[in-house]
Amino acid sequence: MAAPAACTRFSDNYDIKEELGKGAFSIVKRCVQKSTGLEFAAKIINTKKLTSRDFQKLEREARICRKLQHPNIVRLHDSIQEENYHYLVFDLVTGGELFEDIVAREFYSEADASHCIQQILESVNHCHQNGVVHRDLKPENLLLASKAKGAAVKLADFGLAIEVSGEQLAWFGFAGTPGYLSPEVLKKEPYGKSVDIWACGVILYILLVGYPPFWDEDQHRLYSQIKAGAYDYPSPEWDTVTPDAKNLINQMLTVNPHKRITASEALKHPWICQRERVASVVHRQETVDCLKKFNARRKLKVAILTTMLATRNFSSKSMITKKGEGSQVKESTDSSTTIEDDDVREDKKGGVDRSSTVIAKDPEARRQEIIKMTEQLIEAINNGDFDAYTKICDPHLTAFEPEALGNLVEGMDFHKFYFENVLGKNCKAINTTILNPHVHLLGEDAACIAYVRLTQYIDKQGNAHTHQSEETRVWHKRDNKWQNVHFHRSTATNMSGGSPFFFSSK
Repeated sequence: MAAPAACTRFSDNYDIKEELGKGAFSIVKRCVQKSTGLEFAAKIINTKKLTSRDFQKLEREARICRKLQHPNIVRLHDSIQEENYHYLVFDLVTGGELFEDIVAREFYSEADASHCIQQILESVNHCHQNGVVHRDLKPENLLLASKAKGAAVKLADFGLAIEVSGEQLAWFGFAGTPGYLSPEVLKKEPYGKSVDIWACGVILYILLVGYPPFWDEDQHRLYSQIKAGAYDYPSPEWDTVTPDAKNLINQMLTVNPHKRITASEALKHPWICQRERVASVVHRQETVDCLKKFNARRKLKVAILTTMLATRNFSSKSMITKKGEGSQVKESTDSSTTIEDDDVREDKKGGVDRSSTVIAKDPEARRQEIIKMTEQLIEAINNGDFDAYTKICDPHLTAFEPEALGNLVEGMDFHKFYFENVLGKNCKAINTTILNPHVHLLGEDAACIAYVRLTQYIDKQGNAHTHQSEETRVWHKRDNKWQNVHFHRSTATNMSGGSPFFFSSK
Protein backbone atom coordinates (compact mmCIF):
# COMPACT_ATOMS: atom_id res chain seq x y z
CA MET A 1 0.00 0.00 0.00
CA ALA A 2 1.23 3.53 -0.71
CA ALA A 3 3.04 5.21 2.18
CA PRO A 4 0.75 7.34 4.35
CA ALA A 5 0.77 10.97 3.35
CA ALA A 6 2.91 13.16 5.58
CA CYS A 7 0.82 16.19 4.65
CA THR A 8 -2.82 16.76 3.89
CA ARG A 9 -2.76 18.43 0.47
CA PHE A 10 -3.21 16.20 -2.56
CA SER A 11 -0.93 18.32 -4.75
CA ASP A 12 1.92 17.90 -2.28
CA ASN A 13 1.86 14.14 -2.81
CA TYR A 14 0.69 13.63 -6.40
CA ASP A 15 1.12 15.11 -9.87
CA ILE A 16 -2.18 15.25 -11.82
CA LYS A 17 -2.16 13.92 -15.38
CA GLU A 18 -4.84 13.37 -18.06
CA GLU A 19 -8.55 12.82 -17.50
CA LEU A 20 -9.76 9.20 -17.53
CA GLY A 21 -13.47 9.59 -16.85
CA LYS A 22 -16.14 11.90 -15.52
CA GLY A 23 -19.17 11.63 -13.25
CA ALA A 24 -21.90 13.92 -11.97
CA PHE A 25 -19.85 15.31 -9.08
CA SER A 26 -16.44 13.83 -9.82
CA ILE A 27 -13.68 13.50 -12.35
CA VAL A 28 -11.14 10.66 -12.58
CA LYS A 29 -7.57 11.53 -13.56
CA ARG A 30 -4.34 9.61 -13.81
CA CYS A 31 -1.89 10.76 -11.18
CA VAL A 32 1.71 10.00 -10.24
CA GLN A 33 2.84 9.72 -6.65
CA LYS A 34 5.81 12.06 -6.25
CA SER A 35 7.68 9.97 -3.68
CA THR A 36 7.56 6.68 -5.63
CA GLY A 37 6.75 7.53 -9.27
CA LEU A 38 3.89 5.01 -9.13
CA GLU A 39 0.76 5.65 -11.21
CA PHE A 40 -2.73 5.71 -9.73
CA ALA A 41 -6.25 6.82 -10.62
CA ALA A 42 -7.54 9.76 -8.58
CA LYS A 43 -11.27 10.19 -8.17
CA ILE A 44 -11.69 13.92 -7.47
CA ILE A 45 -15.07 14.73 -5.91
CA ASN A 46 -16.39 18.28 -5.79
CA THR A 47 -17.85 18.24 -2.28
CA LYS A 48 -19.50 21.67 -2.72
CA LYS A 49 -22.09 20.00 -4.97
CA LEU A 50 -22.86 17.11 -2.65
CA THR A 51 -25.95 16.84 -0.48
CA SER A 52 -25.48 15.53 3.04
CA ARG A 53 -26.75 12.16 1.85
CA ASP A 54 -24.30 12.11 -1.06
CA PHE A 55 -21.55 12.90 1.43
CA GLN A 56 -22.63 9.97 3.58
CA LYS A 57 -22.44 7.73 0.51
CA LEU A 58 -18.95 8.99 -0.27
CA GLU A 59 -17.80 8.34 3.29
CA ARG A 60 -19.36 4.88 3.21
CA GLU A 61 -17.65 4.00 -0.09
CA ALA A 62 -14.27 5.20 1.20
CA ARG A 63 -14.73 3.37 4.51
CA ILE A 64 -15.61 0.12 2.73
CA CYS A 65 -12.78 0.40 0.19
CA ARG A 66 -10.22 1.04 2.95
CA LYS A 67 -10.97 -2.31 4.59
CA LEU A 68 -10.88 -4.35 1.34
CA GLN A 69 -7.38 -5.38 0.32
CA HIS A 70 -7.39 -8.23 -2.17
CA PRO A 71 -5.64 -8.90 -5.50
CA ASN A 72 -9.02 -9.20 -7.24
CA ILE A 73 -10.44 -5.91 -5.93
CA VAL A 74 -9.61 -2.40 -7.16
CA ARG A 75 -7.74 -1.04 -4.19
CA LEU A 76 -8.02 2.30 -2.42
CA HIS A 77 -4.53 3.62 -1.62
CA ASP A 78 -5.23 7.07 -0.24
CA SER A 79 -8.08 9.33 0.84
CA ILE A 80 -7.45 13.08 1.17
CA GLN A 81 -10.05 15.62 2.27
CA GLU A 82 -9.54 19.28 1.38
CA GLU A 83 -11.88 22.26 1.71
CA ASN A 84 -13.96 21.79 -1.46
CA TYR A 85 -12.63 18.50 -2.81
CA HIS A 86 -12.20 14.92 -1.67
CA TYR A 87 -9.54 12.79 -3.37
CA LEU A 88 -9.77 8.99 -3.51
CA VAL A 89 -6.63 7.40 -4.94
CA PHE A 90 -7.20 3.95 -6.45
CA ASP A 91 -5.33 1.35 -8.48
CA LEU A 92 -4.86 2.44 -12.08
CA VAL A 93 -6.82 -0.23 -13.94
CA THR A 94 -5.90 -0.29 -17.64
CA GLY A 95 -7.08 -3.66 -18.99
CA GLY A 96 -10.67 -2.69 -19.81
CA GLU A 97 -13.76 -4.81 -19.17
CA LEU A 98 -13.38 -8.56 -18.71
CA PHE A 99 -16.23 -9.23 -21.16
CA GLU A 100 -14.59 -7.09 -23.85
CA ASP A 101 -11.30 -8.93 -23.37
CA ILE A 102 -12.94 -12.34 -23.75
CA VAL A 103 -14.33 -11.57 -27.21
CA ALA A 104 -10.87 -10.42 -28.33
CA ARG A 105 -9.24 -13.72 -27.35
CA GLU A 106 -8.28 -16.34 -29.91
CA PHE A 107 -9.30 -19.15 -27.60
CA TYR A 108 -11.99 -19.32 -24.91
CA SER A 109 -13.22 -22.46 -23.16
CA GLU A 110 -15.37 -23.56 -20.26
CA ALA A 111 -12.18 -23.85 -18.20
CA ASP A 112 -11.46 -20.18 -18.93
CA ALA A 113 -14.96 -19.28 -17.73
CA SER A 114 -14.24 -21.28 -14.56
CA HIS A 115 -11.04 -19.29 -13.98
CA CYS A 116 -12.90 -16.00 -14.49
CA ILE A 117 -15.70 -16.79 -12.06
CA GLN A 118 -13.17 -18.13 -9.54
CA GLN A 119 -11.46 -14.72 -9.41
CA ILE A 120 -14.84 -12.99 -9.09
CA LEU A 121 -15.84 -15.35 -6.28
CA GLU A 122 -12.50 -14.76 -4.54
CA SER A 123 -13.22 -11.02 -4.51
CA VAL A 124 -16.81 -11.56 -3.33
CA ASN A 125 -15.69 -13.97 -0.62
CA HIS A 126 -13.21 -11.37 0.66
CA CYS A 127 -16.01 -8.77 0.74
CA HIS A 128 -18.33 -11.10 2.63
CA GLN A 129 -15.62 -12.08 5.14
CA ASN A 130 -15.23 -8.36 5.86
CA GLY A 131 -18.97 -7.77 6.26
CA VAL A 132 -19.41 -6.05 2.90
CA VAL A 133 -22.13 -6.72 0.29
CA HIS A 134 -21.31 -5.23 -3.14
CA ARG A 135 -24.94 -5.15 -4.43
CA ASP A 136 -23.98 -4.22 -8.01
CA LEU A 137 -22.08 -7.15 -9.49
CA LYS A 138 -22.33 -6.97 -13.31
CA PRO A 139 -20.00 -7.06 -16.35
CA GLU A 140 -19.38 -3.29 -16.27
CA ASN A 141 -17.78 -3.65 -12.83
CA LEU A 142 -15.44 -6.52 -13.77
CA LEU A 143 -12.17 -5.07 -15.03
CA LEU A 144 -8.72 -6.38 -15.89
CA ALA A 145 -5.63 -5.06 -14.12
CA SER A 146 -3.76 -4.54 -17.39
CA LYS A 147 -3.64 -5.48 -21.07
CA ALA A 148 -1.17 -8.29 -20.33
CA LYS A 149 -2.28 -11.85 -21.03
CA GLY A 150 -3.60 -13.48 -17.88
CA ALA A 151 -4.06 -10.17 -16.04
CA ALA A 152 -6.07 -10.40 -12.84
CA VAL A 153 -9.81 -9.74 -12.82
CA LYS A 154 -10.61 -6.78 -10.55
CA LEU A 155 -13.96 -6.05 -8.93
CA ALA A 156 -14.71 -2.31 -9.03
CA ASP A 157 -17.28 0.33 -8.09
CA PHE A 158 -18.36 0.04 -4.46
CA GLY A 159 -20.78 2.97 -4.71
CA LEU A 160 -23.75 0.76 -3.73
CA ALA A 161 -21.87 -1.48 -1.31
CA ILE A 162 -23.18 -1.78 2.25
CA GLU A 163 -21.83 -3.06 5.56
CA VAL A 164 -23.62 -5.94 7.25
CA SER A 165 -23.25 -7.68 10.56
CA GLY A 166 -22.50 -11.38 10.19
CA GLU A 167 -25.26 -13.28 8.41
CA GLN A 168 -27.89 -10.73 9.46
CA LEU A 169 -30.68 -10.10 6.93
CA ALA A 170 -32.39 -6.71 6.72
CA TRP A 171 -34.10 -4.47 4.21
CA PHE A 172 -31.29 -2.23 2.96
CA GLY A 173 -33.36 -0.78 0.12
CA PHE A 174 -34.02 -1.51 -3.53
CA ALA A 175 -30.61 -1.27 -5.18
CA GLY A 176 -28.67 -2.90 -7.99
CA THR A 177 -29.05 -3.45 -11.73
CA PRO A 178 -32.29 -4.98 -13.13
CA GLY A 179 -30.93 -8.09 -14.88
CA TYR A 180 -28.76 -9.00 -11.88
CA LEU A 181 -31.19 -8.31 -9.02
CA SER A 182 -32.04 -11.24 -6.77
CA PRO A 183 -35.61 -12.48 -6.11
CA GLU A 184 -35.51 -11.33 -2.48
CA VAL A 185 -34.64 -7.75 -3.45
CA LEU A 186 -37.42 -7.69 -6.05
CA LYS A 187 -39.84 -9.03 -3.45
CA LYS A 188 -38.59 -6.33 -1.03
CA GLU A 189 -37.71 -8.94 1.56
CA PRO A 190 -34.81 -8.77 4.04
CA TYR A 191 -31.56 -9.71 2.31
CA GLY A 192 -27.82 -10.05 2.84
CA LYS A 193 -24.65 -11.44 1.29
CA SER A 194 -26.47 -13.98 -0.89
CA VAL A 195 -27.64 -11.24 -3.31
CA ASP A 196 -24.04 -11.12 -4.61
CA ILE A 197 -24.04 -14.88 -5.22
CA TRP A 198 -27.23 -14.61 -7.30
CA ALA A 199 -25.53 -11.96 -9.46
CA CYS A 200 -22.49 -14.26 -9.78
CA GLY A 201 -24.84 -16.95 -11.09
CA VAL A 202 -26.15 -14.58 -13.76
CA ILE A 203 -22.59 -13.62 -14.71
CA LEU A 204 -21.46 -17.26 -14.90
CA TYR A 205 -24.42 -18.11 -17.14
CA ILE A 206 -23.38 -15.30 -19.51
CA LEU A 207 -19.73 -16.38 -19.38
CA LEU A 208 -20.73 -19.82 -20.64
CA VAL A 209 -23.11 -18.97 -23.49
CA GLY A 210 -22.84 -15.23 -24.09
CA TYR A 211 -26.40 -14.23 -23.14
CA PRO A 212 -28.21 -13.78 -19.79
CA PRO A 213 -30.54 -16.29 -18.09
CA PHE A 214 -33.26 -13.65 -17.56
CA TRP A 215 -34.13 -11.18 -20.28
CA ASP A 216 -37.16 -9.20 -21.41
CA GLU A 217 -37.57 -5.68 -22.80
CA ASP A 218 -40.47 -5.26 -20.38
CA GLN A 219 -39.01 -4.80 -16.92
CA HIS A 220 -42.15 -6.11 -15.19
CA ARG A 221 -41.87 -9.41 -17.10
CA LEU A 222 -38.13 -9.51 -16.45
CA TYR A 223 -38.74 -9.18 -12.71
CA SER A 224 -41.41 -11.89 -12.85
CA GLN A 225 -38.91 -14.28 -14.47
CA ILE A 226 -36.31 -13.55 -11.80
CA LYS A 227 -38.71 -13.92 -8.87
CA ALA A 228 -39.81 -17.30 -10.23
CA GLY A 229 -36.25 -18.38 -11.03
CA ALA A 230 -37.51 -19.09 -14.55
CA TYR A 231 -34.39 -19.91 -16.56
CA ASP A 232 -33.37 -22.94 -18.58
CA TYR A 233 -30.51 -24.43 -20.61
CA PRO A 234 -31.67 -24.40 -24.25
CA SER A 235 -30.15 -26.53 -27.01
CA PRO A 236 -27.83 -26.57 -28.78
CA GLU A 237 -25.55 -24.11 -26.97
CA TRP A 238 -25.97 -25.71 -23.55
CA ASP A 239 -25.55 -29.28 -24.85
CA THR A 240 -21.76 -28.85 -24.79
CA VAL A 241 -21.62 -27.42 -21.25
CA THR A 242 -20.65 -29.94 -18.57
CA PRO A 243 -23.18 -31.01 -15.91
CA ASP A 244 -20.86 -29.66 -13.19
CA ALA A 245 -21.05 -26.13 -14.61
CA LYS A 246 -24.86 -26.28 -14.71
CA ASN A 247 -24.88 -27.65 -11.16
CA LEU A 248 -22.94 -24.64 -9.88
CA ILE A 249 -25.27 -22.22 -11.70
CA ASN A 250 -28.29 -24.01 -10.21
CA GLN A 251 -26.86 -23.61 -6.70
CA MET A 252 -26.19 -19.91 -7.33
CA LEU A 253 -29.56 -19.20 -8.95
CA THR A 254 -31.55 -20.79 -6.12
CA VAL A 255 -34.56 -18.60 -5.39
CA ASN A 256 -34.51 -19.30 -1.66
CA PRO A 257 -31.52 -17.28 -0.37
CA HIS A 258 -31.19 -19.57 2.68
CA LYS A 259 -30.52 -22.53 0.36
CA ARG A 260 -28.25 -20.60 -2.04
CA ILE A 261 -24.58 -21.57 -2.09
CA THR A 262 -22.14 -19.19 -0.35
CA ALA A 263 -19.00 -17.72 -1.91
CA SER A 264 -16.68 -19.95 0.16
CA GLU A 265 -18.75 -23.04 -0.74
CA ALA A 266 -18.76 -22.12 -4.43
CA LEU A 267 -14.96 -21.85 -4.40
CA LYS A 268 -14.85 -25.48 -3.20
CA HIS A 269 -17.15 -26.68 -6.01
CA PRO A 270 -15.41 -29.28 -8.23
CA TRP A 271 -15.98 -27.18 -11.38
CA ILE A 272 -13.90 -24.42 -9.74
CA CYS A 273 -11.26 -26.13 -7.62
CA GLN A 274 -10.80 -29.20 -9.88
CA ARG A 275 -11.28 -27.47 -13.24
CA GLU A 276 -8.36 -29.31 -14.86
CA ARG A 277 -10.26 -32.55 -14.32
CA VAL A 278 -13.87 -31.35 -14.65
CA ALA A 279 -14.23 -28.32 -16.94
CA SER A 280 -14.21 -28.71 -20.72
CA VAL A 281 -11.26 -27.20 -22.63
CA VAL A 282 -13.01 -27.10 -26.02
CA HIS A 283 -13.05 -23.66 -27.70
CA ARG A 284 -16.53 -22.08 -27.47
CA GLN A 285 -16.78 -19.95 -30.62
CA GLU A 286 -20.59 -19.69 -30.35
CA THR A 287 -20.21 -18.20 -26.86
CA VAL A 288 -17.73 -15.62 -28.14
CA ASP A 289 -20.07 -14.71 -31.02
CA CYS A 290 -23.05 -14.33 -28.65
CA LEU A 291 -20.97 -12.36 -26.18
CA LYS A 292 -19.99 -9.94 -28.95
CA LYS A 293 -23.69 -9.29 -29.57
CA PHE A 294 -24.36 -9.01 -25.83
CA ASN A 295 -21.56 -6.44 -25.47
CA ALA A 296 -22.78 -4.59 -28.55
CA ARG A 297 -26.30 -4.31 -27.12
CA ARG A 298 -24.92 -2.86 -23.90
CA LYS A 299 -22.84 -0.33 -25.85
CA LEU A 300 -25.72 0.49 -28.21
CA LYS A 301 -27.94 1.51 -25.31
CA VAL A 302 -25.18 3.85 -24.21
CA ALA A 303 -24.83 5.25 -27.74
CA ILE A 304 -28.57 5.92 -27.99
CA LEU A 305 -28.50 7.81 -24.70
CA THR A 306 -25.37 9.72 -25.69
CA THR A 307 -26.99 10.74 -28.99
CA MET A 308 -30.11 11.98 -27.24
CA LEU A 309 -28.00 14.03 -24.87
CA ALA A 310 -25.44 15.18 -27.44
CA THR A 311 -26.78 18.73 -27.42
CA ARG A 312 -26.66 18.97 -23.64
CA ASN A 313 -23.56 19.47 -21.57
CA PHE A 314 -24.50 17.65 -18.39
CA SER A 315 -23.70 14.39 -16.72
CA SER A 316 -25.95 12.37 -14.47
CA LYS A 317 -24.43 10.08 -11.90
CA SER A 318 -26.79 7.33 -13.01
CA MET A 319 -26.13 7.79 -16.73
CA ILE A 320 -22.50 8.70 -17.16
CA THR A 321 -20.44 7.74 -14.18
CA LYS A 322 -16.89 6.84 -13.51
CA LYS A 323 -16.17 3.19 -14.07
CA GLY A 324 -14.63 1.40 -11.22
CA GLU A 325 -12.07 3.50 -9.50
CA GLY A 326 -9.80 3.10 -12.45
CA SER A 327 -9.35 4.37 -15.91
CA GLN A 328 -12.59 4.25 -17.82
CA VAL A 329 -16.04 5.73 -17.99
CA LYS A 330 -19.01 3.55 -17.16
CA GLU A 331 -22.21 4.35 -18.98
CA SER A 332 -25.36 2.50 -18.02
CA THR A 333 -28.87 2.56 -19.36
CA ASP A 334 -31.96 0.36 -19.42
CA SER A 335 -31.46 -3.16 -18.05
CA SER A 336 -27.80 -2.42 -17.32
CA THR A 337 -28.58 0.74 -15.37
CA THR A 338 -27.77 0.80 -11.68
CA ILE A 339 -30.80 1.85 -9.66
CA GLU A 340 -31.05 2.89 -6.05
CA ASP A 341 -34.24 3.49 -4.06
CA ASP A 342 -34.70 6.61 -1.93
CA ASP A 343 -37.56 4.99 -0.03
CA VAL A 344 -35.84 3.03 2.77
CA ARG A 345 -38.25 0.77 4.59
CA GLU A 346 -37.84 -0.40 8.16
CA ASP A 347 -37.47 -4.15 8.53
CA LYS A 348 -39.77 -5.68 11.15
CA LYS A 349 -36.84 -7.54 12.70
CA GLY A 350 -34.73 -4.43 13.16
CA GLY A 351 -34.29 -0.86 12.03
CA VAL A 352 -32.18 0.18 9.08
CA ASP A 353 -29.24 2.48 9.70
CA ARG A 354 -30.36 5.39 7.56
CA SER A 355 -26.98 7.11 7.85
CA SER A 356 -25.33 4.37 5.80
CA THR A 357 -28.25 3.39 3.60
CA VAL A 358 -28.91 5.33 0.46
CA ILE A 359 -31.22 3.66 -1.93
CA ALA A 360 -34.54 4.42 -5.37
CA LYS A 361 -38.15 4.86 -6.04
CA ASP A 362 -39.97 1.89 -7.44
CA PRO A 363 -39.47 2.01 -11.24
CA GLU A 364 -43.22 2.11 -11.89
CA ALA A 365 -43.62 5.07 -9.52
CA ARG A 366 -40.91 6.94 -11.39
CA ARG A 367 -42.60 6.19 -14.72
CA GLN A 368 -45.85 7.65 -13.41
CA GLU A 369 -43.91 10.68 -12.18
CA ILE A 370 -42.54 11.28 -15.71
CA ILE A 371 -46.02 10.96 -17.24
CA LYS A 372 -47.38 13.43 -14.68
CA MET A 373 -44.58 15.94 -15.41
CA THR A 374 -45.27 15.63 -19.16
CA GLU A 375 -48.97 16.30 -18.56
CA GLN A 376 -48.10 19.39 -16.49
CA LEU A 377 -45.86 20.69 -19.26
CA ILE A 378 -48.57 20.25 -21.90
CA GLU A 379 -51.10 21.91 -19.60
CA ALA A 380 -48.79 24.94 -19.39
CA ILE A 381 -48.73 25.03 -23.23
CA ASN A 382 -52.52 24.74 -23.43
CA ASN A 383 -52.93 27.58 -20.94
CA GLY A 384 -50.36 29.76 -22.69
CA ASP A 385 -48.55 29.98 -19.32
CA PHE A 386 -44.93 30.72 -20.23
CA ASP A 387 -43.84 31.10 -16.58
CA ALA A 388 -45.09 27.62 -15.71
CA TYR A 389 -43.48 26.27 -18.92
CA THR A 390 -40.06 27.73 -18.05
CA LYS A 391 -40.17 26.22 -14.56
CA ILE A 392 -40.59 22.74 -16.07
CA CYS A 393 -38.05 23.17 -18.91
CA ASP A 394 -34.29 23.47 -18.82
CA PRO A 395 -33.22 27.01 -19.89
CA HIS A 396 -31.13 25.43 -22.66
CA LEU A 397 -33.95 23.17 -23.85
CA THR A 398 -33.20 21.70 -27.29
CA ALA A 399 -35.93 20.72 -29.71
CA PHE A 400 -36.75 19.40 -33.16
CA GLU A 401 -40.26 20.51 -34.14
CA PRO A 402 -42.15 21.35 -37.34
CA GLU A 403 -42.14 25.10 -36.62
CA ALA A 404 -38.31 25.04 -36.66
CA LEU A 405 -38.38 23.64 -40.22
CA GLY A 406 -36.19 20.66 -39.37
CA ASN A 407 -33.58 22.68 -37.47
CA LEU A 408 -32.44 22.02 -33.92
CA VAL A 409 -33.34 25.01 -31.73
CA GLU A 410 -31.89 25.72 -28.31
CA GLY A 411 -33.14 27.92 -25.50
CA MET A 412 -36.52 29.41 -24.68
CA ASP A 413 -36.76 32.39 -27.06
CA PHE A 414 -38.09 30.33 -29.97
CA HIS A 415 -40.90 28.97 -27.79
CA LYS A 416 -41.58 32.32 -26.09
CA PHE A 417 -42.71 33.78 -29.44
CA TYR A 418 -45.58 31.30 -29.67
CA PHE A 419 -46.62 31.79 -26.06
CA GLU A 420 -46.78 35.59 -26.49
CA ASN A 421 -48.36 35.73 -29.94
CA VAL A 422 -50.29 32.54 -30.65
CA LEU A 423 -51.18 30.23 -27.77
CA GLY A 424 -54.55 30.92 -26.21
CA LYS A 425 -55.25 33.82 -28.59
CA ASN A 426 -56.74 31.93 -31.52
CA CYS A 427 -58.96 29.48 -29.70
CA LYS A 428 -61.55 29.32 -26.96
CA ALA A 429 -60.68 25.98 -25.38
CA ILE A 430 -57.97 23.32 -25.71
CA ASN A 431 -57.96 19.72 -24.52
CA THR A 432 -54.96 17.41 -24.85
CA THR A 433 -54.85 13.66 -24.38
CA ILE A 434 -51.61 11.66 -24.09
CA LEU A 435 -51.99 8.28 -25.79
CA ASN A 436 -49.79 5.19 -25.31
CA PRO A 437 -47.09 6.83 -23.15
CA HIS A 438 -43.95 4.70 -23.01
CA VAL A 439 -41.30 5.65 -20.45
CA HIS A 440 -37.67 4.52 -20.60
CA LEU A 441 -35.90 5.02 -17.26
CA LEU A 442 -32.31 6.03 -17.91
CA GLY A 443 -30.91 5.57 -14.46
CA GLU A 444 -32.25 7.28 -11.35
CA ASP A 445 -32.02 10.86 -12.62
CA ALA A 446 -33.08 10.71 -16.27
CA ALA A 447 -35.89 9.33 -18.40
CA CYS A 448 -37.27 9.44 -21.91
CA ILE A 449 -40.99 9.39 -22.70
CA ALA A 450 -42.56 8.72 -26.11
CA TYR A 451 -46.27 9.21 -26.75
CA VAL A 452 -48.97 10.34 -29.18
CA ARG A 453 -50.40 13.79 -28.38
CA LEU A 454 -54.04 14.24 -29.41
CA THR A 455 -55.21 17.86 -29.22
CA GLN A 456 -58.79 19.12 -29.55
CA TYR A 457 -59.64 22.81 -29.61
CA ILE A 458 -62.43 25.24 -30.51
CA ASP A 459 -61.40 28.22 -32.62
CA LYS A 460 -62.79 31.76 -32.24
CA GLN A 461 -65.52 30.99 -34.79
CA GLY A 462 -66.68 28.03 -32.71
CA ASN A 463 -65.33 25.36 -35.08
CA ALA A 464 -63.89 22.19 -33.61
CA HIS A 465 -60.43 21.02 -34.65
CA THR A 466 -58.37 17.94 -33.81
CA HIS A 467 -54.79 17.03 -34.59
CA GLN A 468 -52.27 14.51 -33.40
CA SER A 469 -48.49 14.40 -33.33
CA GLU A 470 -45.83 12.01 -32.06
CA GLU A 471 -43.56 13.38 -29.34
CA THR A 472 -40.46 12.23 -27.50
CA ARG A 473 -39.18 14.11 -24.46
CA VAL A 474 -35.99 13.61 -22.43
CA TRP A 475 -36.20 14.48 -18.73
CA HIS A 476 -33.35 15.07 -16.30
CA LYS A 477 -33.58 15.43 -12.53
CA ARG A 478 -31.59 18.23 -10.92
CA ASP A 479 -31.83 19.20 -7.25
CA ASN A 480 -34.67 16.71 -6.87
CA LYS A 481 -36.68 18.43 -9.61
CA TRP A 482 -37.49 17.05 -13.07
CA GLN A 483 -36.75 19.28 -16.08
CA ASN A 484 -37.44 18.71 -19.78
CA VAL A 485 -34.07 19.01 -21.53
CA HIS A 486 -34.94 17.89 -25.08
CA PHE A 487 -37.99 17.06 -27.20
CA HIS A 488 -38.76 15.95 -30.71
CA ARG A 489 -42.21 16.41 -32.22
CA SER A 490 -43.34 15.09 -35.60
CA THR A 491 -45.34 17.05 -38.15
CA ALA A 492 -48.92 16.94 -36.97
CA THR A 493 -51.63 14.90 -38.61
CA ASN A 494 -54.60 17.27 -38.84
CA MET A 495 -58.13 15.97 -38.82
CA SER A 496 -59.67 19.44 -39.25
CA GLY A 497 -56.90 21.79 -40.25
CA GLY A 498 -54.71 23.73 -37.86
CA SER A 499 -51.16 23.42 -36.64
CA PRO A 500 -49.99 22.09 -33.28
CA PHE A 501 -48.66 25.44 -32.14
CA PHE A 502 -50.62 27.95 -34.20
CA PHE A 503 -54.10 26.55 -33.49
CA SER A 504 -55.25 28.11 -36.76
CA SER A 505 -58.65 29.81 -36.72
CA LYS A 506 -59.44 28.84 -40.31
